[in-house]
This record gives sequence, structure tokens and C-alpha cells, in this order.
Amino acid sequence: MTDLGKVDSEFFEEYIFPHLGAERDDVTLGPQHGVDFGVMKVGDKAVATATDPIYVMPSLGFERAAWFAFHILMSDVAVSGLQPTHLAVDFNLPPEITDEQFATIWQTFDREANEMNVSVVTGHTARYAGCNYPMVGGATAMAVGDPDDVVRPNGARPGDRVLLTKGPAVEATGLLSNQFEDLMDFPEETVEQAKDRFYDMSPVEDARIAAEAGDVSAMHDATEGGVHGALTEMAAASGVRLDVRHDDVPVLPGVLEACEFFDIDPWSSISEGTLLLAVAPEDADGVLAAFDDAGIPAGDIGEVRDGTSVTVDGEEIEHPEVDPFWGAFEEFMEHE
Repeated sequence: MTDLGKVDSEFFEEYIFPHLGAERDDVTLGPQHGVDFGVMKVGDKAVATATDPIYVMPSLGFERAAWFAFHILMSDVAVSGLQPTHLAVDFNLPPEITDEQFATIWQTFDREANEMNVSVVTGHTARYAGCNYPMVGGATAMAVGDPDDVVRPNGARPGDRVLLTKGPAVEATGLLSNQFEDLMDFPEETVEQAKDRFYDMSPVEDARIAAEAGDVSAMHDATEGGVHGALTEMAAASGVRLDVRHDDVPVLPGVLEACEFFDIDPWSSISEGTLLLAVAPEDADGVLAAFDDAGIPAGDIGEVRDGTSVTVDGEEIEHPEVDPFWGAFEEFMEHE
């Protein structure tokens, strides 16, 4: 069967990358595999932009599902170092969604957009046969700001410190434990800890704090492929080597227990909300202090060096390619 989830780098290089339309001078950062956003120059401003599916899981309840969907859309553009400013939305809704359910989704989008000072500038909304949860459309988020404030995804420099917030498998834990709570057979306190990871699944505040606190050369959201995937993607994008240590990575309560129960590797499992950063060594302590002040767990997990690889605890790793979350989700859906 065809692997679920994002395409790998080989697919991207063979089918997508050679065919990107016209070359324009105002595109200052174009598509790369594992890179979260692109950048255009408009006048004296930089416009960072990122497109993602609208991911709505009704089993979470429509308000929580919409909160998560909105923050997914903001995440990739937030790691540009610019604050999200605009959103274009396309809802391709399943026929069975009610007006009231959609109203909950949209009111949640509106509430979160107001809190972030984000304006919806255009969109499309319709019900169509053949459209199913959880992918119910797509959206493009934008961030407009000073070109000098853009944190390029390929900007990691030898000598930088490698920082990480929140640790592995935040999204896998938050989604699986809330979806399959009744199947989890360990202490209630641990189940609740795993479920509490849900509202950790946004790196937007992490990115804002880091960009304001110090000289950040690169940021990357640890989505599909998890922490190990994010490390290899940052190293490849920047043409550097990352040497990191597992023991210095923060691990949130309930994560390891949930990953063991669902039989997934926490280090290669999707972790929306976990932010990977390369930071100038003289600013690393200041960025960590800013995270601590905001109550965001973070650690200095290693160093950027010359080279083109990732070593974890002295062993070289490769990109996981296939995220175990998708297989676990399908397997446990069969048990419901």
C-alpha cells in the first residue's frame, strides 16, 4: 500500500521540485522538502506564506477540533519569525456537517484569529459529495513584516546551539489519548496527563517568544516524522550537522506511557507544537529563560557543526520517512 502522510524527499525531488511554474525575482524563498514556509518580497515588506490542510476531527468536539485546525494553519508561518497576519480559507465540507457544527468551527477560527490579530482576507465554503473528515479543505496563512526579521528555515549556522521546546510526540499523544481514552489501560492520572498534551499542540507562542528573545537563525515545527524528522530536515535545509542528546530533551508527562501503549516510537511520531531552533550561542540562555518565564518546557539539546548529518547520542540517524502515528490511528479506529 502507498504510505500515508507527507511525501518523502525522493518523491518531492522527482515529481514536485522541478515543476514550480515561472521564476520570479520577488520569490526570496521557494519550496524545499521539510521547509515550513515560503517568502515573497512585496514593496519593502516580506510576506511569509504557508499552505496546509484544514484538519478537523469531530470526535474531539467541534470547538477543540477547530482550535487545533486553526493552530496547525498558523504554525508553519509562525516559524518564519514574523507574526501571522492574514488567512485565506477553503472549506470543502462533508455533506453531513450541520450548520450549527460549522458555526462552531468558524466561531472558533474567528476567536483565535482575533487573539492573534489575524484577518481573514478571502475564502471558499461549500459542501461536496466525497469530502470526508478529517481533511475538509485547505488554507493559506500569511505573515507580513520586515525582511530583516525573517528567520530562514535554512539559516542554522555552525556554532549555534540547538534548542527544543516540549519534547517528542506531543501531537501523537494528545490526539491518540483523547480519541481512544476508553481503550487505554493504565492509571487515570496518566491518561489525564496524556490527554492534557492536546493544548500543547501549537508552536505559535513558542516561535513568537524565541524571535523576540534572541538571535534565532532557524526554526522548524516538528510535525510528521517527529523530533528526529525535524532534526534531519533542518540539517538538510541548512547544509549542516546537528549533534544532539536525547537526555537533554524535555519529555512531557504522559508521553512515554502513551507511546508505549500505542506502540509508536516517540522520537519519530508527529509532534505539532514542538519547536526546534538554532540559536546564537551567546543568546541561548536568554531564549531558554524567556521560555521558562512563559511556562514552556525547553532544553539546550546540542550544537550545530560543519557537515551534513544528524547524530543523536553519538549515532547517526536518518529521516524516519513514515510517521507511525497514521498506522496506530488506523489500527485503533478498528477497535472502536
